[in-house]
Amino acid sequence: MSQASSPASTDGSSHDRDLPKWIEPLLLLGPTGIWLGLLLVIPTLLILELSLVPSIRPGQVVNPSGLDNYALIFQPIYLQVLGRSLFFALGTTIICLILGFPVAYWIALMVPKRWQNLLVVGFVLPLWTSSLLRSYAWITILRPTGVLNSMLNSLGLPSLDILNRSPAVLVGMSYSLLPYMVLILYASLEKLNRRLLEAAADLGATPMQVFWRVTVPQTLPGITAGALLVFITALGDFVDPELLGGASSMTAARLIYNQFLGATQNWGFGSALSSLLILAVSLAIALLLKYGDRIASNV
Repeated sequence: MSQASSPASTDGSSHDRDLPKWIEPLLLLGPTGIWLGLLLVIPTLLILELSLVPSIRPGQVVNPSGLDNYALIFQPIYLQVLGRSLFFALGTTIICLILGFPVAYWIALMVPKRWQNLLVVGFVLPLWTSSLLRSYAWITILRPTGVLNSMLNSLGLPSLDILNRSPAVLVGMSYSLLPYMVLILYASLEKLNRRLLEAAADLGATPMQVFWRVTVPQTLPGITAGALLVFITALGDFVDPELLGGASSMTAARLIYNQFLGATQNWGFGSALSSLLILAVSLAIALLLKYGDRIASNV
């Protein structure tokens, strides 16, 4: 009986040993990989293919033939649009960092523990509403007869005409993206080693020296991550420039929209612009992945 059962057990173990080791991780990653492939990789490849077709319109045959669409991006009018998009993204990032760091510092280090979660939830509460509603709210505030000018006039101050201009776009984008910056900075400041702050103060460092030499270096990874998230999101923002900036605040996102759904209907050029933005965002993320760990280790 033992001799008859031993070959079967031997065969079963041999089948287990013959099973490749890469099958188990493939089975675990398979559903996610299929999802990403269908909704991210394939659409990106289609956009890349369309970007190689000059002046293609809906219903035409896709026949990639060159880089004419990418050459069109370097015309002065389109370079101005890209420069304006970078200006809005960079300006929004700087404003969010300047306004968000004191708020995150106050919540993480100065507020009692029992109130921190409540304050964080209250600060990110605007994210629970639609970005479209937030933009319309700012239109109500910034328009010539809006809340802001009514308050200024009641104080005897002149009215501000900033709606449909760049300052209104920066205000709306900064308001929309500020909670993201605060959340990331709060998570980084919460892990701050307070013993180092006390040690620096005991050694005679001024509060400003403690901030720049102890606090900032320890939170630099969080600052980098928050700035990158805000910059990428602001670079592709469509709603705020469209509603608050007017015709004079054309951005790359609005230009891409016009190429696909506007009167222009040039899918090839719109795909080239989309590919350029995808490349820029991918490079930014790659730089963060490459140098983020190095920054954290140096700290």
